[in-house]
Amino acid sequence: MLTEEKVIELLSPIQDPYLHKSMVDSGSIRELKIKEGYVGLKIGLAYTGTPEQMQLQQQIVQVLKNAGVESVGLRFEKRDDVQTEQQPQEQAGAPTLLSENSKTEFIAIASGKGGVGKSTVSVNLAVALARLGKKVGLIDADIYGFSVPDMMGITERPKVKGDRIFPVDRFGVKVISMAFFVEDNAPVIWRGPMLGKMLMNFFSEVEWGDLDYVLLDLPPGTGDVALDVHKMLPKCKEVIVTTPHATAAFVAARAGTMAIKTNHEVLGIVENMAYFQSGSTGEKEYVFGKDGGKRLAEELNVPLLGQIPLGQPEIKEDDFAPSVYEQTHPIGEHYINMAKTIIEKTK
Repeated sequence: MLTEEKVIELLSPIQDPYLHKSMVDSGSIRELKIKEGYVGLKIGLAYTGTPEQMQLQQQIVQVLKNAGVESVGLRFEKRDDVQTEQQPQEQAGAPTLLSENSKTEFIAIASGKGGVGKSTVSVNLAVALARLGKKVGLIDADIYGFSVPDMMGITERPKVKGDRIFPVDRFGVKVISMAFFVEDNAPVIWRGPMLGKMLMNFFSEVEWGDLDYVLLDLPPGTGDVALDVHKMLPKCKEVIVTTPHATAAFVAARAGTMAIKTNHEVLGIVENMAYFQSGSTGEKEYVFGKDGGKRLAEELNVPLLGQIPLGQPEIKEDDFAPSVYEQTHPIGEHYINMAKTIIEKTK
């Protein structure tokens, strides 16, 4: 097992990106924990949530894993005990999704509660739009419960070139997620302002290119991230996901009401897990109740975009993506039809 002295020796050549001297000499390493196969570090930086932090994170992980460490846990905190004239990198004139000239259509996928399949809907709607020839980005804004990379079978991480982060492309969809910035599925223990800053970085620090649509997989409910999205994206549209169950639809109404009160257009309701259809008889069984999405659509005075049955995509070992339906799958056809409706409504 590595000793504390050996870890310090390994990290000594790595420089603090703002102080321009060794992380060890500059006191950037605030905590160091070593267990069997695991090294945990708390790193103090003059600025956090920046491309420089991501580059440093990748350097640290690479060095330690090359030395045989199985798992690396990293936490970053802002240092108030140092002064530096260097500011976080900004590329003059770099295109951002939030610029006034951007023609990108933002669509937030929201729900009142967890467990209704909101992320599954986000992933498959994004893929369906891409299959229809649209240029699509997907932001996994569920920063506490990120799942999009796993659902899409993404194993690589974004590349950093200069001061820009390049999203991962899968099924023609450009993806960015908090999952790319934590090690080994570690929990994110952040307060609201830090979440908002990371979300803003997803918009401004990532090299998205020219996109027709950006879908945001929001956390369930009406908390900090949802509020930040409403403030950052005043013209964002929304899709509300619910199940047929009366309670799920009742709670989802809160998310819809929040969107309406903040002048976000609700494109419609997706009723997920609407029924189970027997493969042998074709008979539908309404396992979780019936028409909760329809009633919610009537309450909010918006369309019912689709009713998605219970099902599972075909799992392919050579092209693993456990939550993405093929275009020819019956449920995949539902998503294609919903995507066509969204394109029509956002012309």
